[in-house]
Amino acid sequence: MPKTQLPTSSVQPITAVIVRGFKSLGGKVDHRVAFRPLTVLAGANSSGKSTAMQPLLLLKQTLESGFDPGALLLHDTHVRFTMADQVLSRAPGRPAATRVRIGVEIGNATTAVSEFERRPRKGFDLMATEYSRGAEKVVLTTSTPHDQIVSITEKPFEEIRQRLEKQLGRNLRWQPLRNRCFFGVSLAEERGGEMVFPFQPTLTTAEPYEYALRRIIHVPGLRGNPARTYQTTAVGEMFPGTFESYVATIVSEWQEHTPRLMQQLGSDLESLGLTWKVQAKQLNATEVELRVGRLPHPRQGGALDLVSIADVGFGVSQTLPVVVGLLAADEGRMVYLEQPEIHLHPHAQVGLAKLLADAASRGVRVVVETHSALLLLALQSLVAEGRLPSESVLLHWFQRAEDGQTVVISGELDKSGAYGEWPEDFGRVILNAESRYLDAMESPPS
Repeated sequence: MPKTQLPTSSVQPITAVIVRGFKSLGGKVDHRVAFRPLTVLAGANSSGKSTAMQPLLLLKQTLESGFDPGALLLHDTHVRFTMADQVLSRAPGRPAATRVRIGVEIGNATTAVSEFERRPRKGFDLMATEYSRGAEKVVLTTSTPHDQIVSITEKPFEEIRQRLEKQLGRNLRWQPLRNRCFFGVSLAEERGGEMVFPFQPTLTTAEPYEYALRRIIHVPGLRGNPARTYQTTAVGEMFPGTFESYVATIVSEWQEHTPRLMQQLGSDLESLGLTWKVQAKQLNATEVELRVGRLPHPRQGGALDLVSIADVGFGVSQTLPVVVGLLAADEGRMVYLEQPEIHLHPHAQVGLAKLLADAASRGVRVVVETHSALLLLALQSLVAEGRLPSESVLLHWFQRAEDGQTVVISGELDKSGAYGEWPEDFGRVILNAESRYLDAMESPPS
């Protein structure tokens, strides 16, 4: 087996998700869906757009759990499955899959892919984690021997093992150890015929992948109704669960400590024609109130013209998590936005494109699942105007084959913002609708 030094710690962006046997992404080979600074997922309803992102969210919620849920936590805030069979791929005339592969690529084509097997009437067991860097590959299972593990540990860690072994007078060995959805390795010693882990966790080869997954900001399509008050949350580097729960407290924190971000938040919302000001008020230890400017632009006396976010249109409350999430994200972090255009006027959908481009230019990995032709056209315009590099954008079109499996067709924008002919692009749908209307106008019913 080729020797490779696997990473033990770093901050690297997620560059692809790798899937096989998951819902409509079945077959005999891995599906790789790549991510650029700005990635657009488009396609008809039930074509597999969410299916491409749910594997990442499944790993994220497994890692975020306050207890060890086993190899995969199927039902939580990001994705909700009640049976293992709901996860597995099915195709007409073929036996149901029993295994699923989910992997993460970070940085320069460094990957960790875990393989899970269904347990009857239960969840999944972790069977193996495959670490790759280029052509080099190492597979960790419960039976991977110490000698092979030595080849994948970084030199400083192996030196620590040798020093501890000498100091303690014990025979210490590297042993595979499941850390939820990944296999890592840790130091172990044999006691009474069993391997115990007195120093765990010593080394987790999956650490950079786990870190990248836990840092994902997930803004779901269903973001709840606007409320009179919002629960106070902790605000730190990680945002477990879906992001909308943190927005009110983040605004309160920015208001107190980061006026620059508050000013940018107001400017971004004003550019969408929603409001010019957001204000947070900490009511007590557990509640925050959000108030917004009633008008889209500031006017004399407007500082006093603030109302509860529950008393304005849905557009503000549904878009605020999107804008705050984009501003809160730092370089290398993935922000996954489901239908960010929900409840937005066409003008605002066009304006949203610039906010996405601004985040991508700061190094944020923005992934947008959308049905908005205007949003896509606005992104093309930014590229054609030279305000968004074409190489920063990647488009994935999802469609279902006759056997129900998802087919992903990827496209890049050229310097003029064009992406060529997609299987069933938004533009054709709009043109067909306009043509139908004009034909009806010219030939009204008798």
